[in-house]
Amino acid sequence: MAKHTLSVLVEDKPGVLARISALFSRRGFNIESLAVGPTEHEEISRMTIVVNVDSSPLEQVTKQLNKLVEVIKIVELDPTASVTRELILVKVGATAENRSQVLDIVQLFRAKVIDVAGDAITMQVVGNADKINDFLRVLEPFGIRELVQSGMVAIGRGSRSISERGKPVAVPVPPAANA
Repeated sequence: MAKHTLSVLVEDKPGVLARISALFSRRGFNIESLAVGPTEHEEISRMTIVVNVDSSPLEQVTKQLNKLVEVIKIVELDPTASVTRELILVKVGATAENRSQVLDIVQLFRAKVIDVAGDAITMQVVGNADKINDFLRVLEPFGIRELVQSGMVAIGRGSRSISERGKPVAVPVPPAANA
């Protein structure tokens, strides 16, 4: 099995997320990461879906996704030709004795301190999966008290956009003919 990152443009309508996730569920695929948000077009949302499956079953799912009325475009992002990021908020134990060590780790990973309490520090870090995993591994000895992680977002490298790869996102409507 291989990890695949799909970038899916969909109409911004109620129920679209449920229909798409149900399609993966019916096939028995576990979605590892799912992020949904607005795009540069008000009426369109972008979903970034990470799933771990063989290429053949994934092709079947993408064909079924394309049949959904609300799906505008699906692109599988090549890891070498795309930029990926995740965000985590993590709270660790921080005593007077180890607080400076935790703050050194924050600087090393270019993280950001979000909240400080007498016995804990909450940090934010943004990066690819490897950076996030390394950050968490280094913080483990301090005692991770709480962790929340966003889904992965991804975008292709270079100047081309997803709307330029195949069918256009917005089709101009011709003016009505004079009668």
